[in-house]
Amino acid sequence: MRNAAEERILPLLRPTDTERQYIREIADRILAEIKKSGKAEGMVVGSIARQTWLRGDHDLDVFMLFDPSISREDLERDGLDLARSIAASLTDRYHEKYAEHPYINASVDGIDVDLVPCYKVESAKKIQSAVDRTPFHTRYIIGKIDDLVDDVLLLKRFAKAGGIYGSDQMTEGFSGYLCELLVLHFGGFVPLLQAAQRWRPHELIDPEKHGAKKFEEPLIVIDPVDPRRNVAAAVSLDKMAAFIELARGYLAAPSDAFFELNIINSISREDLAALLAHRQTHLFAITFSTPPYIEEVVVPQLKRSTIAIGEHIERNGFAVHHAHYTMQPDNCMILFELLYGELPAVRTHFGPPVWNRDNAEKFREKHILSPLPGPFIHEGRYEVEVPREYTSAEALFSAQALEGVSLAKHIRLSIEHGYDLKQGSECWSPEFATFIAGFFSRCSPMTRIERKG
Repeated sequence: MRNAAEERILPLLRPTDTERQYIREIADRILAEIKKSGKAEGMVVGSIARQTWLRGDHDLDVFMLFDPSISREDLERDGLDLARSIAASLTDRYHEKYAEHPYINASVDGIDVDLVPCYKVESAKKIQSAVDRTPFHTRYIIGKIDDLVDDVLLLKRFAKAGGIYGSDQMTEGFSGYLCELLVLHFGGFVPLLQAAQRWRPHELIDPEKHGAKKFEEPLIVIDPVDPRRNVAAAVSLDKMAAFIELARGYLAAPSDAFFELNIINSISREDLAALLAHRQTHLFAITFSTPPYIEEVVVPQLKRSTIAIGEHIERNGFAVHHAHYTMQPDNCMILFELLYGELPAVRTHFGPPVWNRDNAEKFREKHILSPLPGPFIHEGRYEVEVPREYTSAEALFSAQALEGVSLAKHIRLSIEHGYDLKQGSECWSPEFATFIAGFFSRCSPMTRIERKG
């Protein structure tokens, strides 16, 4: 039985008959073109095929299934050629994208369409590329989901409103397929929440009880069509914890607020200046051209590079209060908030314990002529004062200083071609105003809901 909040939101989540017909007509046109080519078999996959798409979400995924006897090179070449020719017959707005292999993304009469080549394999055990699984996912869900479609819609909207929907590298949350599997496994939206409120890290869910591999991720959901794959691999520990928090909050007091999409806030340069003056912290932004690769490649490299720069800052005595990154179509930004911007000209360098005779004597001899205090003994070990290499946080972000930082490959190459370093309110730009606003307004989903109430 639905509660009042669910009854109110569901009519707004179900696609209209007009939407369904519109999508169906476009899909039929594409399938007809694939059939006419005689080169592959067409199949609509994803949430549209499974009837689990939310009103207004018009992403149409069409797979072109090729004979598995052809080579990988032929699949990529012939598949891309077919996808390109079909897209060109329907629209002039299309371009090539890359995942495990190339595919075509097109805009057809306002609908975002992916045309993806894959192999038509007999079973998921015989997949030759990752995308070969997708048709099996679609068939699995279609065969079981009928009475639970509304529950999937509720879960997707619930996760979207909570900021945890999407398995992309920036979100690290719940994919549509994962939402469907969770609803199927637990038998509905509310039963899932009742189970989730008790989840702990490394929670294991195996719908078909056939797991054939050990996983270390926070949430483990064994793929029903592939016992060696974790469908929830993208879900970070923080997003899993956010879902647990939301489940507890909803079960305690369900309300419309759990389904209300979060308004994307922005910040002005003036408000940023006032905020920093109040916080008395030091903000630094590194901005550079976005590398010419897909998000799945660039974002993990942004993450690794942010960590590496943060470690470089900390090694030199400056405390990083918060750091984050974002990828935009044209530029990327890595943002650091430091607790202080200047440090004294000297620091303490720690040596070995005196009873570690060989190393202790080498340390003392090395620093015996130092003009600064030391070597001296403190709590049984040698210490000496040495000049600090960087007394200004700004200097840590110079091209010379960053040369010694282990930046990820594509990020390093982009930064080497040139980057902008800004401080304080100068970090602001229209392109990154929402990112900066989010940087300073972090809170858990339940905290946001309770504050709005």
